[in-house]
Amino acid sequence: MTEQEKMLAGELYFPSDKTLTALRKNCRKQLDILNSTCQTEHKKRTQLLKTLFGKTGKRLYIESTFKCDYGENILVGENFYANFNCVILDAARVTIGDNCMLAPQVGIYTATHPTDPKQRATGIEFAKPITLGDDCWVGGMAVINPGVTLGNNVVVASGAVVTKSFGDNVIIGGNPARVIKVIDTHSTE
Repeated sequence: MTEQEKMLAGELYFPSDKTLTALRKNCRKQLDILNSTCQTEHKKRTQLLKTLFGKTGKRLYIESTFKCDYGENILVGENFYANFNCVILDAARVTIGDNCMLAPQVGIYTATHPTDPKQRATGIEFAKPITLGDDCWVGGMAVINPGVTLGNNVVVASGAVVTKSFGDNVIIGGNPARVIKVIDTHSTE
């Protein structure tokens, strides 16, 4: 297996591999263009994102600055929005459903490292995919950690650190995140 195949399979891999390094360098060039494109140039910014990401809906918008590792491992649904200073480390697949919003300074991190210090010192790492269902809203400065899946209609409170998966219709918050409230989808609130 190549290092890229290992990375996408969730196995230990070396991120310093020439192919992975070249992919990240190309992504950085695309991000430099995106982040230097005026916010009022919606069509150009949308086209840049559609080229960068693995899959998008028709409608998406990301405020500058935006950072990611590869871009091609990010799949977003229809009507996606990310506010200022979003970071998505997409060494594994990041799948985001329809009608999702990310507040400022949200971090979505698939990349992780071995806990054994000798193994970690070699530079080796691995990644776990992240999935956000439809209609999710992630509050400012929240962090979604490797391997997390959030169901549909999940609200993540500002500053939350999400270390495990949650089902549909919940508001989660804290460090580590826990259910704060179950959302009554029949409410007229």
